Amino acid sequence: MSAHSDPSFGVALLIIAVALVGCAGQPIATDPQVTPRATPVTTSSAESDYPLTVTDDEGTAVVIERSPERIVSLTPGTTEILFAIGAGDRVVATTDADDYPPEAVPLPDVASFGSVDLEAIVALEADLVLAGGNQYTPSEAIGRLRDVGVPVLVIYAPSVDTVRTDVELIGRAVGQPAEAQALSEQMRSDIEALSAAVADLPRPRVFYEIDASVGVFGPADESYLAEMIRLAGGDPITTGSALSFEIELERLVAADPEVIVLGDAGFGVTPEQVATRPAWDRMTAVRQGAVRAVDDKLVTRPGPRLALGLRSLILAIHPDARLP
Repeated sequence: MSAHSDPSFGVALLIIAVALVGCAGQPIATDPQVTPRATPVTTSSAESDYPLTVTDDEGTAVVIERSPERIVSLTPGTTEILFAIGAGDRVVATTDADDYPPEAVPLPDVASFGSVDLEAIVALEADLVLAGGNQYTPSEAIGRLRDVGVPVLVIYAPSVDTVRTDVELIGRAVGQPAEAQALSEQMRSDIEALSAAVADLPRPRVFYEIDASVGVFGPADESYLAEMIRLAGGDPITTGSALSFEIELERLVAADPEVIVLGDAGFGVTPEQVATRPAWDRMTAVRQGAVRAVDDKLVTRPGPRLALGLRSLILAIHPDARLP
């Protein structure tokens, strides 16, 4: 049995995708409450001015006593950001999901989705922990780390624009605001240029498949993923709920996607498999062969490679698009 044919796999994939991405709502809509994102602020803008107080994405004021030298990153997105702004040499541990950049892979794993090795983080003498919001890092673990004096900055990006804001927030926290600002501006420029390149193209109805091993899962209404599809020149087919990422097959068939994007292609799902599913051959995308794979990590991971993800999503929706 392949990993993707395991019925429990689909639920696990959905939980990881939704929690990490920071879409509007909790995984499979089990938790009705999401803390609104506060605007990141600092008490000082000087690169070396510590102690420094920053406000994280849950609205918590976090005091960082000195320039962090032993950073633990608890999401793949924050790990990528740290390396991209030149702070990778100070990262001492990550999670078992971190796979980029290559320099991050050999680092010790101190967390997996839903669990954190608190003793290992304390033993590493971490002086800053970057945690995932929306319960990607359990709130109990965050509280216990703070109780023993470890500063924890919770990062949660519910939209494309706030990915950039979080890059800047992390840069201020680790004392590299100039590098972070430059990265943020480059991301903005790249994303705007890509989106402008498809602004005048027809906007096909697009369904982004997160997983279909147990039920069918795709973008929730007004979610981060739905926003990415709009930026890529598509009209997203969503679940009809701001919280749930599961869509009824009947609703999907009635919406009749003109393009189906396989975010689960990395787990072995192919267009040929999609064509054999009961009732899926009634959809225009299947009949016309417009079922296309993307690298889901690029599209949904809130980090510095987001423009690359947008580019791949555009080419899945508009294969003939002329991009900058």
